[in-house]
Amino acid sequence: QVQLVESGGGLVQAGDSLRLSCVASGRTFSTNAMGWFRQTPGKEREFVAATGWRGGRSYYADYADSVKVRFTVSRDNAKNAVHLQMNSLKPEDTAVYYCAVGADRGSSRLPRTRAEYDYWGQGTQVTVSS
Repeated sequence: QVQLVESGGGLVQAGDSLRLSCVASGRTFSTNAMGWFRQTPGKEREFVAATGWRGGRSYYADYADSVKVRFTVSRDNAKNAVHLQMNSLKPEDTAVYYCAVGADRGSSRLPRTRAEYDYWGQGTQVTVSS
């Protein structure tokens, strides 16, 4: 059975940093798209960042405009994991953060919609105070 477990969330002050981790088990996802989404109560789950295998023997990443230059997504295939380094956190970054696994060896564009991901973790809470 596939399982994704997020960790690393917490309560921090504006301007602080957090590093989220997501470890997958049950299958190997070294060439799958892996993404991060976030959601606040009453709102839609929104895309944050993703990383995938382009097919040219390299990985690439995509970021929502709201987090670009502040967040960095990376993966550790030896541990079947993906990470999200979040710097310069703002109160508007407060949300439950979810990791997800998408298509294996997909197209040149990384998926940005919830429907394009197949497996999801249970989420980790990130709270940023002013």
